[in-house]
Amino acid sequence: MSTLTAYETPSAGWFVAAGQIFRRWSINTLRESWGVAAALLQPIVWILLFGQVFKSVGSIPGFGSANYITFLVPGVLMMTVLYSGVWAGTSYIEDIDNGVMNQLLTAPISRSAVIAGQLAVQLVIGIVQSALVLGIGFLGGARYPGGINGMALALAAATLLAAIFCAGSVALALTARSQIALIGMSQLIILPATFLSSGMMATALMPGWVQGISRFNPVSWAVDIGRSGLAGAADAGFVAAHLGYLLALAALAFWWAVSAFRSYQRTQ
Repeated sequence: MSTLTAYETPSAGWFVAAGQIFRRWSINTLRESWGVAAALLQPIVWILLFGQVFKSVGSIPGFGSANYITFLVPGVLMMTVLYSGVWAGTSYIEDIDNGVMNQLLTAPISRSAVIAGQLAVQLVIGIVQSALVLGIGFLGGARYPGGINGMALALAAATLLAAIFCAGSVALALTARSQIALIGMSQLIILPATFLSSGMMATALMPGWVQGISRFNPVSWAVDIGRSGLAGAADAGFVAAHLGYLLALAALAFWWAVSAFRSYQRTQ
């Protein structure tokens, strides 16, 4: 039987480490169930609020949808995962402030596994939120001719969008290392990302400059994929291309988060 030499360090496998991180954040999330409950209640407020305030928008010529709730649900779906995702980095700020992060850095585990484990928890939460949004929207009057396949397509787009903003939030947190700075930067990102997208208004009715920005906005990509899928009118070429764009951005954001983690480690 082999023994460890003085130059060998025992280390956990990548999937084992990611699984343990996933377990840790899952327990923390369940312990703070009030926060999860509040996040799950947000879509109800948004659908009821925006759905009633802008209900008559559907009758505007050129809008393209007589039922504004049906039009709105994909936008609220992406808004939900967006707003949830940008706060993912706050957990890292808390770990830094409490000294937990320095203890974690001494563990012989892959840094990417740490990021992946926490990201997986956020994505599970996002999927649950997304499914509830679709259910709430249906109860509010939205209809989904695309059926199960359309809903699955919308959930896939929402999950990729969540991955982009969750990983980006972690990267910002590990770079700024300040709760106040993270909150400020998050607000600067989520408001333009939301209102310069096709989430709440038909693209054809937007000002020209907003239409130009919307075409390059990942939130619009996800909304348009979800909306076309739920309507049963998805174009295979458009969906494949824009899912690819979202996947590429998610991979880039994950790489950024891992790089920020390693940069943080070098400064400790």
